[in-house]
Amino acid sequence: MNFLGHVVRFIVSALVLLVVGWIVPQFSVGGFGSALLLALVIALLGWAIEGIFGKRVTPFGRGIVGFLASALVIWLAQFIISGVSVSILGALLAALVIGIIDLFIPVGSPFDAAKDKSDR
Repeated sequence: MNFLGHVVRFIVSALVLLVVGWIVPQFSVGGFGSALLLALVIALLGWAIEGIFGKRVTPFGRGIVGFLASALVIWLAQFIISGVSVSILGALLAALVIGIIDLFIPVGSPFDAAKDKSDR
């Protein structure tokens, strides 16, 4: 994915987080700047967790472990980004809503992109 593709991906992720903040109680994002930083932090934390524990504990893996890891990443991100407030229940609900939205707007894993390049 080129630079412009990454920029578009983070803008779409920020918009999704703003929509989730509007839908989910106990999950609030201060504005588009906070949502953009939150999308970046979630991507970085998700990438780190996937690198350490493998795909089965990330949103890209299937099952309850991936769902709980997503909620944990969302909850932890509030301590890094100002203007974001998330409760445990809000993080669980946000992970659920983001997972549903991801069914319609899938976002690939950075590990998939690296694997695709090595397959060529």
